[in-house]
Amino acid sequence: MSVTPPPLTPPRLKNDCFALPPGVDWTPVDTALDLLRANLSPVVDIKELDVSDALGHVLAHPAVARRSNPPAANSAVDGYGFAHAATGEGLQTLPLIEGRAAAGVPFSGRVPEGMAIRILTGAILPAGVDTVVLEEDTAGDGHRIAFHGPIKMRSNTRKAGEDVIAGDVALPAGHRLRAPDLALLSAVGTTRVSVFRPLRLGVLSTGDEIVADSGGALLEVGRIYDANRPMLLAMARRWNHVPVDLGHVGDDRAALADRLDRGASEADVIFTSGGASAGDEDHVSALLQEAGVMQSWRIAVKPGRPLALGLWKGVPVFGLPGNPVAAFVCTLIFGRPALSLLAGEGWEEPVGFTVPAAFEKNKRAGRREYLRARLTPQGHAEVFRSEGSGRISGLSWATGLVELGDGARRIAPGDPVRFLPYGSFEL
Repeated sequence: MSVTPPPLTPPRLKNDCFALPPGVDWTPVDTALDLLRANLSPVVDIKELDVSDALGHVLAHPAVARRSNPPAANSAVDGYGFAHAATGEGLQTLPLIEGRAAAGVPFSGRVPEGMAIRILTGAILPAGVDTVVLEEDTAGDGHRIAFHGPIKMRSNTRKAGEDVIAGDVALPAGHRLRAPDLALLSAVGTTRVSVFRPLRLGVLSTGDEIVADSGGALLEVGRIYDANRPMLLAMARRWNHVPVDLGHVGDDRAALADRLDRGASEADVIFTSGGASAGDEDHVSALLQEAGVMQSWRIAVKPGRPLALGLWKGVPVFGLPGNPVAAFVCTLIFGRPALSLLAGEGWEEPVGFTVPAAFEKNKRAGRREYLRARLTPQGHAEVFRSEGSGRISGLSWATGLVELGDGARRIAPGDPVRFLPYGSFEL
């Protein structure tokens, strides 16, 4: 009887995991991504689960096949099995032996060479059978079958282990389990798997101008509804993380510190929005700076730019921009792959493809740009009518992003551009 090993607790991230190389001021997008990829690692514990309960979890160790699939050579069709050596070209006539082979009810005897047996899909090939002829390709009278040769050896059969061989890795570590994966693991006899505990993502909104809950009342001019928190919590759920709602804190440094303390006890990673720059009311970056584990990344990206990164009592904190459009883009481009690493899933890059542009633009050098976009019925990328980062409606209008590289570029209709659909971010 196997003994389940105790759960493993990964080490905390190092205090300098977000440190920029000396002399770096403006951080290119690729540099920022490389730094995150190199310095982050899983922060969640490992546990054992039954396969039936493991949907959506990330494998912490490879899942090894306990037996081959299929476990024995079998028939891929309903038909008649025989030894290929007894057949040739032209009309072939073979006498039938008594009995049949069916899935779950194998034929226990041996089929003599020169004779055939009735066999059904999934049935183990009886001794003496290496080839199956499709039922529709035969004529028979209950005692004999006839078909036209030649029939290729091993036709309509499956080899033992042609899918997976016992002892092979069925699924690698870092794989997030989907419904088809549960079918594969069940087929190879794997009933228990080692998985990472789901990552807990704390989401906190900051700023006196934000109203977290108006009770349904319309806000006065100068106050705004909290758009970031419901968006980020929904993204956490969609990515199979556990959302932890840390609420809203105004521009009160002591209250913010208390809320971060709560987040460090309830979450594995914290996303804040607002207060990530260097102004008088940017308390997130100020608190992380006081804790001695803050790095302010001025990323050469539009929309976005300020990104405060640090640790609060050992828990990584991502200080996102307060603007919802910038917070959304930064979460997709930087947050999603970072969260995947922290959750044990490995680095996740969006899958994009090249399409013709349905817009024109003069792009300046210096920053990578992400334009809210969607595809026309002709498969061309059209962009939202305004690039203003305050136009939240553009996020809903779009079905993806057009990514424009760091250099200057003149784009005319029909020119190739890279389109990143929301689906490639699993949204």
